[in-house]
Amino acid sequence: MFTEKRKNIIAALLIVAFLSYSFFLYFSLPVKNKSVSKETSKGKLVWQQYNCNACHQVYGLGGYLGPDLTNTYSLRGPAYIKAFLQNGTATMPNFNLNGKEVNALLAYLRDIAASGKGDPRTFTINNNGTIQQ
Repeated sequence: MFTEKRKNIIAALLIVAFLSYSFFLYFSLPVKNKSVSKETSKGKLVWQQYNCNACHQVYGLGGYLGPDLTNTYSLRGPAYIKAFLQNGTATMPNFNLNGKEVNALLAYLRDIAASGKGDPRTFTINNNGTIQQ
């Protein structure tokens, strides 16, 4: 059927095509580096330090004990969130956050809410593996 030489040529062409397409994708896709404030970065660190992701979701990813907090800031506002962060609830313990930690978390949640909707079912996956909201 196929000679050994022909198989090697086909394999080489497939490898070259794969590598060419990989390099094309790597160098042609725009990189969207969004600059965030120091307060937002601190908020993300507080989020990670207290392991908020164990119970809460962001963009539909995370725990399932608490609500998805992606759009909470835009829907409820900072006063509502601040009350929960400072006092806790029956299901969410009071972590005794200081004022700086509360403000940092508010900045982080504000940034997340401004980035778009959090329901992954509404996302579009492109052929090149990127995701559009």
